[in-house]
Amino acid sequence: VQLQAYGGGLVQAGGSLRLSCAASGRTFGSGAMGWFRQAPGKEREFVTTIRWSDGRTYYADTVKGRFTISRDRAKNTVYLQMSSLKPEDTADYYCAVHIGGSFTPIASTLWRRESYDYWGRGTQVTVSS
Repeated sequence: VQLQAYGGGLVQAGGSLRLSCAASGRTFGSGAMGWFRQAPGKEREFVTTIRWSDGRTYYADTVKGRFTISRDRAKNTVYLQMSSLKPEDTADYYCAVHIGGSFTPIASTLWRRESYDYWGRGTQVTVSS
């Protein structure tokens, strides 16, 4: 699976940005596609993910109510609408794919970065105060 992310940039606090990530290659119908982020000097952390089969979404508490993930199955693309951005949202954002298997993936699986099989290059998001 190849992943290409778009949409990063510089925005003022309180503003919005929309990221997108297109996947190509093998299918992952029983898996999920998500976003992680990594700020300078910090570990990569879970942001949000969407289960491909049924659209179930999961969010980190730090972004719940401000970020929305959605998918276009026909285009194999996910979108991350980020609103009410804060300086602490500044990071490189990475999209990733969990291929899945025989069982529907659950939250405790999808929160873990080790569960993701393919990663795209990061797109930088900078929120100025």
